[in-house]
Amino acid sequence: METWRLLRTFDGPAGWNMGLDEALLLLPAERPTLRLYTWDPPALSLGYFQRAADVPALARVPRAVRRLTGGGAIHHAEELTFSIALPADHPLYAGPVRESYLRIHATIARALEGLGVPASPRGDRPLASDRPSGGMCFEDSCELDLVWGDRKGVGSAQRRTGGRILHHGSIKLSPSEFDTQVASIRSRAPGTTPEQLADLLRLAFEKEHGIEFTEESPGPEELSHAEERAPHFTSDAFLRRR
Repeated sequence: METWRLLRTFDGPAGWNMGLDEALLLLPAERPTLRLYTWDPPALSLGYFQRAADVPALARVPRAVRRLTGGGAIHHAEELTFSIALPADHPLYAGPVRESYLRIHATIARALEGLGVPASPRGDRPLASDRPSGGMCFEDSCELDLVWGDRKGVGSAQRRTGGRILHHGSIKLSPSEFDTQVASIRSRAPGTTPEQLADLLRLAFEKEHGIEFTEESPGPEELSHAEERAPHFTSDAFLRRR
């Protein structure tokens, strides 16, 4: 059985959340890390490679950051966000990149089963929620995304650099002001909280992959990095770098 760190960092501000994810990617820990978190106040995140001009919602939101990972823009409200940080040669990420997405999404689907949510990969089917012209992640699905009720409810992206992987994703509890087309966990399991979903995710990773978690807080170096780098991720220069 492998031991991982579990970090629950709920209600973090946008820049700090991205700074801590960067710390997990760049400051390798002795063990793999699963981080589960929420955003307070809510914010929009752009994918690393997105052009700001391609996301009309950016002009309407009060807060925004640019992520380290690719993909479309996400409004981080009414959701649980996850990030996984580990060495690039970890067995969970062995083989084609596509297979690593399928493994992680299958684990999330296992967690959602506990809420009566029938999540499965989209495959080749079209979704009623697809509207790719707006640049929003949950309106532009791919075959690997988890869907239920003809809408996308889980999307994720990876960053691979320096022999490390950061896998970041969003699991939607219900629609929000700027993510109106998402699949809703609460439509199947009313009242579900981020804390309840976090517990189910922990159990799913333990059962699916033989992981034993030790629940910890971020280390001093990680916290210092997050505080120092937070302004960078919210800066206009970084937001509009593309």
